[in-house]
Amino acid sequence: MKVWIPHEQGRELLGVLPDEVTVEVAVDARQLPSDPADVRFWVPPFLSHPGTTELVGRMSDLDVVQLLSAGADTWVGRLPERVTLCDARGVHDSSTAEWIATAILTHVRDFAGFIRAQDRREWSYDRFAPTDELAGKRVLIVGAGSIGDALRARLTPFEVEFTLVARTARPADGVHAVSELPDLLPWADIVVLIVPLTPQTRGMVDGATLAAMRDGTLLVNAARGAVVDTDALVAELANGRIRAVLDVTDPEPLPADHPLWLLPNVVISPHIAGSVRGLRARAYRLAGRQISRFVRGEPLDNVVTDGY
Repeated sequence: MKVWIPHEQGRELLGVLPDEVTVEVAVDARQLPSDPADVRFWVPPFLSHPGTTELVGRMSDLDVVQLLSAGADTWVGRLPERVTLCDARGVHDSSTAEWIATAILTHVRDFAGFIRAQDRREWSYDRFAPTDELAGKRVLIVGAGSIGDALRARLTPFEVEFTLVARTARPADGVHAVSELPDLLPWADIVVLIVPLTPQTRGMVDGATLAAMRDGTLLVNAARGAVVDTDALVAELANGRIRAVLDVTDPEPLPADHPLWLLPNVVISPHIAGSVRGLRARAYRLAGRQISRFVRGEPLDNVVTDGY
């Protein structure tokens, strides 16, 4: 059974595989190691762009696409029905939760302001002291999945209060439905977005949603840029009513002349929340387990459904 992976290092990281498995390295569509027609299991490059999916048309024997990313929006709806799509849910939990915690602390302790003052060689004690603090803050997590659980574990020692939101309510777990957001937003000091990009979540944070946030709210987007209406976000940030830390934007990459760059109440990172040194090893361990399960005829983990 032929398997394609995107990194030479992945051969070792996959672990011990069944004898019938042949692993080849396909870096991208321009560097194919052999005929794609008989590839059965494909691990495409991390954060594949839409054009990558066009290669599927040449993979007549393809059974499984195993992503190295937790997000599957680039792939959903672009694969034949016979192909099972699996994401890397769980692989990014620790790194993304760390980024979110860092984003929140950067805001409440005004590290962005300190860094800008350092660039100006300016010692501005009177301006910055005292800063805000995280203790006592009310955090609304929109996307109550495994990353949300990891974030709660990291923020709990900071004495914050949590409210969780998911697509559907889970009262036994204290999770509210997305439909309850209008009532929950005025309660929150910090709103964290970690939902997948789906037809239902695209543009879900619109002008009305942003207007429902209390003055001074921090919006942290570690989901996808298109979850937020960018024009509405720029308008709210420009008047200084809320603040934001963004790992994702719409459009992405963010053009150099985009107004988001110039707003003093915004911190932007280039879609790197999950990108840490340990990510590749974790992702390939998952892929190796999935390959072995497929060969043995066992159900695969992290299968992406229509509702994803």
